[in-house]
Amino acid sequence: MTQDIVRDFDRVSPGLVRQASEFQAAILADVNGRRGALHGRIAALRPRMKVAGPALTVEVRPGDNLMIHAAMTLAKPGDVLVIDGKGDQTAALMGTIMMTACKQLGIAGVIIDGAVRDSLEIDEMDFPVWSYGTNPNGPTKNVPGRIGHPISLGGVTVRSGDLVVADADGVFIGERERVASLMPLARKKVEDESARITAIKKGNTASSWLLPALRAAGVLKEEESL
Repeated sequence: MTQDIVRDFDRVSPGLVRQASEFQAAILADVNGRRGALHGRIAALRPRMKVAGPALTVEVRPGDNLMIHAAMTLAKPGDVLVIDGKGDQTAALMGTIMMTACKQLGIAGVIIDGAVRDSLEIDEMDFPVWSYGTNPNGPTKNVPGRIGHPISLGGVTVRSGDLVVADADGVFIGERERVASLMPLARKKVEDESARITAIKKGNTASSWLLPALRAAGVLKEEESL
């Protein structure tokens, strides 16, 4: 097999994927040091969509989807295709036919820094897709690319096997070696936020950190208050 295609790599475990799927992408990004969130241009086709799974990375040239077809053949059930489409919006790289095949193959979802088409039909399929918009123009299938190699997507390095969690807010990528350590932090953050929301609903709207932060930033003097 050509060196442009990496077949074998470690994937984040199914157990950790199940645990991570319980959390919002925002929670995971926060406990990951506010890292791992893709640029907001890569957005869910519909807000209700959510996906969690190991990444299978694909790099293509703008407007060409040859390597996506190859990656679909190589993907394992539960994988999420994460495609570096170079932010191109001049042609859709995937549409109904390819998404139907993905669903049939057990691929969990698609993240693509590029355009898709047939968005209404994909919505009806209820197949999870995040993209950089839509375009009715079709792609070519002529240009080589790479599968399984690290890619840069929306300001984040993504490796095959890394964790993908995506929802209405966007896409989070977690380094597979760090995912286990994030789970207890995510659970605690959910508990803390729930307690804070409960307190706010009871009238305690003041944030204890606000005055110290304003003083540290030089907005207020030590003896001043709001």
